[in-house]
Amino acid sequence: MIRRGKRTGYEIKQLVDVSVRFFWAASYGQIYPELRRLEEQGLIEGEPTEAADGRQRRPYRLTPAGEEALDRWLLSPAQTGFELRDEGMLKLFFSDGMSPEERVALVARMRTRHEEVSTHLRSIEPVARETGGGPYATLRYGLAFHDFCASWLAGLETELEEELAGRS
Repeated sequence: MIRRGKRTGYEIKQLVDVSVRFFWAASYGQIYPELRRLEEQGLIEGEPTEAADGRQRRPYRLTPAGEEALDRWLLSPAQTGFELRDEGMLKLFFSDGMSPEERVALVARMRTRHEEVSTHLRSIEPVARETGGGPYATLRYGLAFHDFCASWLAGLETELEEELAGRS
C-alpha cells in the first residue's frame, strides 16, 4: 500500500478495507507492529507530522531498500500460500446440532452475503477495468469466487429445503 503512495497506518487500513480485504484482511493490530518492524529494518521511513486537527500523524514511504525487498518478494518463485477464513463455513461445519430450519437459514444468509459482495464488486468493476493490471485481475477473481460460492450455496439451500419438505 505504501508503494502506491505515502500513507499513515490509518490510511493503509482504510485502503485495505476498500480493496484487498476481500482476500487479505488486516487489522490495526497487524498494521502498526508491521510498520514498526519495516521501519526498524530500514524498508520504510516515517515522518511525524501534525494534521489540521492537531493530531500527530506518521506517514510512511518506501525506502530504496524497501522497493528492492518488495520487488524480490513479488518476483520470488516460492509457492504462494492460500488461507480461507469463512465464519459461515465454520458455522456450517458445526451445524449438526441445529434444526433443519436453522441450517437452511444459515445457508441462506451465507448465500446472501456472497451475492452482496458480488453486487458490490460489479459496482466498482468499471473503474477497476480502466485501472487494469493487478487490481482488475483480483476483482475478476473475487467476482468468480463469490459467484461460485453463491451458486453452490443456492444448490445446498435447495437440497436442505427438499430434505426438510420430505420430513413433513
